[in-house]
Formats: sequence, C-alpha cells, structure tokens
Amino acid sequence: MVTISGCSDDVGKVSLGLFTTKDIKLNMMNDPIVTGVTCHVASIEADLSLADPSDSSISCRQTGEITPQMIAEIDKSRSGDVVFKKSKSIFFKSMKIRRIYDADNQTLMYVSYSTKETSGSYKHSLSTVPLWGTAAYKMPVTTEVN
Repeated sequence: MVTISGCSDDVGKVSLGLFTTKDIKLNMMNDPIVTGVTCHVASIEADLSLADPSDSSISCRQTGEITPQMIAEIDKSRSGDVVFKKSKSIFFKSMKIRRIYDADNQTLMYVSYSTKETSGSYKHSLSTVPLWGTAAYKMPVTTEVN
C-alpha cells in the first residue's frame, strides 16, 4: 500500500471561491504494481479545517504497458487490495483506493472511498481499466459445438 501524499503528484487545484478555505485538489497516482495504470483523483481539501469532506472522484486509464507478470502479482481476492491511502482528518477518516480484479471481464477496477460515514453514506467512486489490447489480455477459450 502506498500513501497518496508520498507518491502522488499534485497536478491541479480549483478554488471554490473567495469566501471558503476549501479547494478541489487534483492528484495523479501510478499503480505501484500495474505501472501502466495512472489514476487521477479529485477531492475536496479544507486548508484551515480539522476535517476534510468525504467526496472524491476517480478516473483511471491505461497510460503504459500492462503485462501478464503485473497481473500475476496483484491480489485477486474479491476485496482486492488497497493501493493508495490518504488521511482526511484527525478523527481517523481516510480516503482509500482499492484495486479489484474482475477476472471474468479481464478488467481492473479502482474504487475510491471514505472510511467514515457522512450524511448516512460512505462516499465512493469507481473507475475501470480493461485489459483488452494489452499484453495481459488472455483470449477467451471457446468450445466448438458439433
């Protein structure tokens, strides 16, 4: 697992106005195992507040080679594994990004989520990266019908 602030690039910031301390921060992260995947995350950050809001958005794309060796190294359980984590408040709230492999559709799923309930909901966002067209894609086995 990698901490967002330690391995991500802060690529943008959008002010929400003159009379607020909150901004939309845009971060870029490369998957530490599947290095051909880059994720961009937009989240609200409050500069002078003890707690950041839970909302976030994620978009992941293939930006380089994805090999069978990379896919062999990832956690293929139904819960996948946390690849990024960022603290969002001093009250034990964090934003995590988890990679889950959908073997049937040969797709990597990246879900960004908050670890604390906010307004009756755990905020989350999903992005997918299909392996189609990569070296990691396996042609489906077809059976002939006679």
